[in-house]
Amino acid sequence: MKKNRVGVFERVATKITYWTGSFTAFGLAVALVLLWLITGPLFHYSNTWQLVINTGTTIITFLMVFLIQKSQNKDSKAIQLKLNELIASSQLASNRMVDIEGLSEEELEILHRFYKLLSDKTKEARNIHDSHSIDAATRLHNEKEVAEKMKGQPEI
Repeated sequence: MKKNRVGVFERVATKITYWTGSFTAFGLAVALVLLWLITGPLFHYSNTWQLVINTGTTIITFLMVFLIQKSQNKDSKAIQLKLNELIASSQLASNRMVDIEGLSEEELEILHRFYKLLSDKTKEARNIHDSHSIDAATRLHNEKEVAEKMKGQPEI
């Protein structure tokens, strides 16, 4: 029973978010505001007249926050899955990037700085088709560390 309610909610939420993003919904909202403005003199711009628009917009905004967030979450998950598929299907891509959504903001910032550095290195390269990746950079870094350690060692 619970799964059925979730399915109904998802279908209704999707339809409402699509509809509220339409020209028709916007036109209806503008028409309601104009109607409210026109009725101002009729109700002598009373507190009740003002309360009608304030209460109505507050309730609609409150409910729409949840519907929009539901839609955002679904869209975000779909995009992440598509990106994961692209990463997984590429032989040259680092699979470490799959499912990084769970990383902390600090960890994501470290990755961002690393990719900024890779971007800068690519711009400096003579061949713009040179590939840089986390794995290639890690391998190069390890080779440099080994070379540094070997400098102080006597030759055999």
